[in-house]
Amino acid sequence: MSEEKRVRRTPEQIAADLDVQIEKLKDSILELENKKAASATEFDNKIAAVKEKIAKLEAKKKDVLTPKKRKPRKSKADQIKLLVRQAQKSGMKLDEIADKLGMALPRA
Repeated sequence: MSEEKRVRRTPEQIAADLDVQIEKLKDSILELENKKAASATEFDNKIAAVKEKIAKLEAKKKDVLTPKKRKPRKSKADQIKLLVRQAQKSGMKLDEIADKLGMALPRA
């Protein structure tokens, strides 16, 4: 066996080694926090995209459940009455309208 003595470290050397280990662990914590923040923002973006799809689908659902209002159809009689009213509003008299239509106005 060799006669070499075991070299003992001083408390300052032990403390320095522990400081090195502590710094490595702090660096690993920072890396993990960065990864956590990156994944959190990634998931936030995914959640926002899904919420946007939900909003679009809800709008589509609303459109389906509330049909668009349509104008009621007018009969020929209603259309003719409307034409006569518009002609009167433009300043024409009944006998002028009858002349334009080629009709004789019935006398009462």
